[in-house]
Amino acid sequence: MANIGIFFGTDTGKTRKIAKMIHQKLGDMADAPVNINRTTLEAFLSYPVLLLGTPTLGDGQLPGFEAGCESESWQEFMDTLASADLGDKTVALFGLGDQRGYPDNFASGLKPLYDVVTDCGARVIGAWPNSGYEFNTSAALVDDQFVGLVLDQDNQFDLTEERVENWLAQIKPAIV
Repeated sequence: MANIGIFFGTDTGKTRKIAKMIHQKLGDMADAPVNINRTTLEAFLSYPVLLLGTPTLGDGQLPGFEAGCESESWQEFMDTLASADLGDKTVALFGLGDQRGYPDNFASGLKPLYDVVTDCGARVIGAWPNSGYEFNTSAALVDDQFVGLVLDQDNQFDLTEERVENWLAQIKPAIV
């Protein structure tokens, strides 16, 4: 088993593709990415380092939280995770958003994920600058930085690989 677990929620498959890209770049330091609805808390907690990814849906929700959604993506797991002790975990977040289609909630789905892992005691690394994006507001901003890597596969897909590489270079000293 590798030191790093990559877990993601997805609605359209874009977040899964980013998780796979991250895994490819990390090589054998990380196990293959796992959809959050296909894991257990025990398997999740077996990693000292967690890379967690999510898209943002609708008005800033995580997958599984939007009205009428039957997906268990993050919804059920967040309830389980809320009671876990993550005091010995290092967590880095990555998220997808659409800055043109949802400029008032851009990548806001990262915030509930950030809140639950910090409330459970995790050390969160990998804050990301908000420059280079055009949006009105985002719940995922803390101290004028995103709480994790933010990617816009709808409008800036050509910047994705460079952003992933830069983010990984930033967090690698803390995760290896």
